Amino acid sequence: MQLRAVLWLTGVLVTQGAIAQDTQASRLDTVQKTSKLRVCTPGDYRPFSLLRADGGYEGIDIDLVQSAAKALGVETEIVKSSWSTLMKDFQEKCDVAVGGISVTLERQKSAFFTAAYMVNGKAPITKCENASKFQTVADIDKPSVTVIENPGGSNERFARANFKQAKIVIYNDNTTIFDEILKGNADVMISESVETIAQQKLRPGLCAVNPDKPLQYGEMAWLVPRGDAVFKAWMDQWLHLAKATGEYDRVVARWLR
Repeated sequence: MQLRAVLWLTGVLVTQGAIAQDTQASRLDTVQKTSKLRVCTPGDYRPFSLLRADGGYEGIDIDLVQSAAKALGVETEIVKSSWSTLMKDFQEKCDVAVGGISVTLERQKSAFFTAAYMVNGKAPITKCENASKFQTVADIDKPSVTVIENPGGSNERFARANFKQAKIVIYNDNTTIFDEILKGNADVMISESVETIAQQKLRPGLCAVNPDKPLQYGEMAWLVPRGDAVFKAWMDQWLHLAKATGEYDRVVARWLR
């Protein structure tokens, strides 16, 4: 009899805990109440998110997150961030963070990720005349090679983890960093394969090296608040429907054509 009572009480407590969790306020509710989706982005990562000279933002992630906001019936408020302060800015100022963010276990400690919307591993980009020289990590990791990277993101982490002999130069302006390769100030940069494809179209003389066979598997997703399963579920469902209806493909095609 006592065992039955204990089991009954345990079941009641578990049920009450589940109900409390379900009814706990979600960022989804806050966004709808304020009619505003606050979006953190570094804004320096073509073709995902780029701050234009007129102060506006454009790119794959910008188009997608604005579409998600429209589906919620709210406006977007873009908050300028940087790769080195992205997590702090997101936690303090934003509801979601976008802009070509790689899924990492380190970031997962501080935030949830939406379902990945793109598989996008790391690939080199260099002068076309040097493409055959930088096919592998071993090809690049030589004392005579200079690798250039933007600070604070997964590109720099990849470079420091994999290149022990090559010279690594950190360059703060991610919008002009590729010009440094054309100028001869660096030999190669490691970035997401999609960005290397976009940059070779923008900058004649640069070539993406095997972007269809990246050096490292990678995924991209958006950051949402840690522990907020309701908000994450809504964003995941929106991304799923955007892909199922063809909206996602149309957006990506606009920026990669």
